[in-house]
Amino acid sequence: MTDTRTDHTSQGTHGTTGRSDAERALLAKVPTGLLIDGTWQPAADGATFPVVDPSTGETLLEIADATPEDGVRALDAAVAAQQAWAATPPRQRAEVLRRAFDLLQERRADFALLMTLEMGKPLAEANGEVTYGGEFLRWFSEEAVRIGGSYGTNPEGSGRAIVTHKPVGPTFLITPWNFPLAMATRKVAPALAAGCTAVVKPAELTPLTTLLFADLLLEAGVPAGVVNVVPTSHAGALSEPIISDPRLRKLSFTGSTPVGRTLLAQAAQNVLRTSMELGGNAPFLVFEDADLDLAVEGALAAKFRNTGQACTAANRFLVHEAVADDFADRLTARVEAMTVGRGTEDGVAIGPLIDQRAVDKADRLVTDAVERGATVRTGGRAVDGPGTFYAPTVITGVQPGSDLLQDEIFGPVLAIRTFSTEDEAIDAANDTEYGLVGYAFTEDPARGQRLMERLETGMLGLNTGIVSNASAPFGGVKQSGLGREGGGEGLHEYLETMYTLTPDPFGRTKGAQR
Repeated sequence: MTDTRTDHTSQGTHGTTGRSDAERALLAKVPTGLLIDGTWQPAADGATFPVVDPSTGETLLEIADATPEDGVRALDAAVAAQQAWAATPPRQRAEVLRRAFDLLQERRADFALLMTLEMGKPLAEANGEVTYGGEFLRWFSEEAVRIGGSYGTNPEGSGRAIVTHKPVGPTFLITPWNFPLAMATRKVAPALAAGCTAVVKPAELTPLTTLLFADLLLEAGVPAGVVNVVPTSHAGALSEPIISDPRLRKLSFTGSTPVGRTLLAQAAQNVLRTSMELGGNAPFLVFEDADLDLAVEGALAAKFRNTGQACTAANRFLVHEAVADDFADRLTARVEAMTVGRGTEDGVAIGPLIDQRAVDKADRLVTDAVERGATVRTGGRAVDGPGTFYAPTVITGVQPGSDLLQDEIFGPVLAIRTFSTEDEAIDAANDTEYGLVGYAFTEDPARGQRLMERLETGMLGLNTGIVSNASAPFGGVKQSGLGREGGGEGLHEYLETMYTLTPDPFGRTKGAQR
């Protein structure tokens, strides 16, 4: 690593302490209690926990720390509100969601800044998340009035088959820390559109955005008890009695595969409907005929968005040997130009990792790859604090068996290995227990079609580095999860299908002729 690179990635203001007037004013707006049955309340035992700014290590706010008893009270409220909310006309549910969308647009600056403070992402990316997260409110407001069914004659002609869709019932929605707004809107919006009530447990590390969003929902007209929010520092203890309660009918979780397995086992006891968006190990394939300019732009988006802390982040870059050096050179030049710093500062491309464990993990994975023969082209080290920063990194010559080819990196580390044939690339891409998303760059349409059919993944970015969209079904295969979020499929995750058979209205017997 050169001195120039060291100097460059150390610049920025991640060591700045103190809060601006705008930050202090924003934090004063954030509720610090639990939202249960339409009111903000302290925890049953009065306990609180701190929410920390990862760019400085300073506490932003102390918020109520929900107990298991608080979780059950939140479920009580959701159950009590379920029948009335399910009976609310779809147009009214749609209008509530649309008002929430409009309010979010009016207050986008507050939400963007709050995400940057509690999660660390650069402010420009936080603004992008407000746009993305808002689209779930708008999309599902439009879908709420389109919950349909079917009517038809059965094959024997003896009756009529009527298929209807009804709300599944009270839901428990567990969101991750890395996209504090979008992961809340992606779960809450379809639940409300379908006529379901919800208990939301935001991530311990980034609950403030969800609390502010819940306050916005109340203002938009969400009735008391329809959405309840219970942040906690002891997730397992709070979740267990909620999931084991027979009144709960749906569990949606975004997070790690090990935690997802535990929740699935708990959900099995009451045969809950489940949606699980779990871990990823996304391959990024660059073929010899790829447009390298396009591939580089796609790689930067797929790897370094959110400082690499995304389940959709490209984890393994598989590049054809004929273009690997050129691709790595172009990427390295772009990565070396990135500025690391506090996300509130202009020009910052790489914010902090969420905590010290994330920094240690990135460092461990890079060290393992280097010990197996890989070469660090740029980065490859933690950046001095305060705050939990890791330099954006490019590694080439990564060898099979390296830990970072199997473990989800969740950091700004771009690891490249080469291949020589299409079959070799596909085999390497599929060599993982995960299957959330993949990316591929090729100018050959036939190859693109083959990749669609052969890659074991729930989503594919073909010549693009971004796949997420509120109107599309987001989700994976294998151990990356169950179910889909977004699109029409995302709405049906919160609906039960009912089939009714009625007699032939003309009174004809089976097989009779008119």
